[in-house]
Amino acid sequence: MRLGIDAVIVGGGPNGLAAAIALARAGRSVRLYEARETVGGGCRTAELTEPGVLHDVCSAIHPLARSSPFFSQLPLADHGLEWIEPPIQIAHPLDDGTAAIVRRDVDATAGSFGDERDAALYRRWMRPLGGDWDLIARELLGPLRPTAGLRHPVRLARFGLPALLPASMLARRFRSPAARALVAGVSAHSFLPLSAPMSAGFGLALLVSAHAVGWPMPRGGSGRIIEALAAHFRALGGEIETARPVRSLGELPPHRAALLDLTPRQVLALGGPRLGRAYRAQLARYRYGPAAFKLDLVLDGPIPWANPALGEAGTVHLGGRLEEIEASESATHAGRVADRPFVLLAQPTQFDPSRAPTGRHVVWAYCHVPNGWTGDATGAIERQIERFAPGFRSLIRARHVLRPRDLERYNENYVGGDINGGLQSWSQFFTRPAVRRDPYSTPDPSLFVCSSSTPPGGGVHGLCGMHAARSVLRGVLR
Repeated sequence: MRLGIDAVIVGGGPNGLAAAIALARAGRSVRLYEARETVGGGCRTAELTEPGVLHDVCSAIHPLARSSPFFSQLPLADHGLEWIEPPIQIAHPLDDGTAAIVRRDVDATAGSFGDERDAALYRRWMRPLGGDWDLIARELLGPLRPTAGLRHPVRLARFGLPALLPASMLARRFRSPAARALVAGVSAHSFLPLSAPMSAGFGLALLVSAHAVGWPMPRGGSGRIIEALAAHFRALGGEIETARPVRSLGELPPHRAALLDLTPRQVLALGGPRLGRAYRAQLARYRYGPAAFKLDLVLDGPIPWANPALGEAGTVHLGGRLEEIEASESATHAGRVADRPFVLLAQPTQFDPSRAPTGRHVVWAYCHVPNGWTGDATGAIERQIERFAPGFRSLIRARHVLRPRDLERYNENYVGGDINGGLQSWSQFFTRPAVRRDPYSTPDPSLFVCSSSTPPGGGVHGLCGMHAARSVLRGVLR
């Protein structure tokens, strides 16, 4: 007769919930503990400014959530999750009034560059990759598997080889300012300097996903993803305890396996001597990346873009030309914030009026700053928006600011304001959080890590949790 619970999960972010669901679907008994009053991690929606105005506290746009090899298997629509896909997935305006416009259609996107050579190059590049997206997501978004390329060598190499490049090198394969800026902007989501190896991989994955599955948003806000995941977990018989911080593994009920949706700093504090000296030393050396500085704004009207097409875009990248984005990301890694930082912006009320009272509009925007930075980037972000939308500032009626220290206070996993669970550099991509054959395991055979500090890293996709749960099912819960 077995005593206790098969598995306990510490942390109720998307990865903790994914791990819990994967184990419950396998017929195991699972209980999840969340320190805050609600589950969600970096995927919550709240009234941060005015009553009735719903802001996404952290993540807002979700190409990886929609196409996740794990989430896409789940009946989340049955629990109220509805995706909204804007006509334009990404827009990147330039100072001359032109813009790179990413639509689901590859030809329409290529036509926005204003350069036939670049358009032809983009079409040759993206058409086959768009058809390979399911394969790419299944085989490459996870732990390093040397045999993955043996089954589909040509198709995976078509994505994998350019993904290893620095983004600045990949961008310079194009000659038009619009195409170069587009590649730079999507690659800057990596939080890496654009001169860093593998920075192109992030941009390439995001561009391919834009054509294959779009860059959608959940109707009602990002919190709807979590509500659907939690409802499905409970329907499987899982238990959730909120407002239940776990400061010691001894506080947990008897269990066969524990999975931690935590970054190395918290894993060290919780695991202690059970982790072994060598593993603890690796966790202590783990590198956290740059931080986010985030603004949530309420406007008395839609953003007055100089280029009206931008009103149809769910996501807008504000950073000008390639060279300006390179300078912005390099400054962050040098401990500074550029005068013109690269800004990532979403405008959800253009497509989801349920997010605010009639006539009001929500803006979600952030830029990259050094880890733990204590300055104020509010003015710099607003100037970047005003630069491409004259008159924007006159529409602001309310704002909410999240500095790096605020982000860490909101979620302990956001160490120094790092929202990706650690630097996603080449040396920490497949080996996060430590060099092990199974990156989700620890020296304690009953203790596992399932956070974004494991492969494939940050983002709302649940794949870290899914892979960690599979590791548990192969081992202690066979």
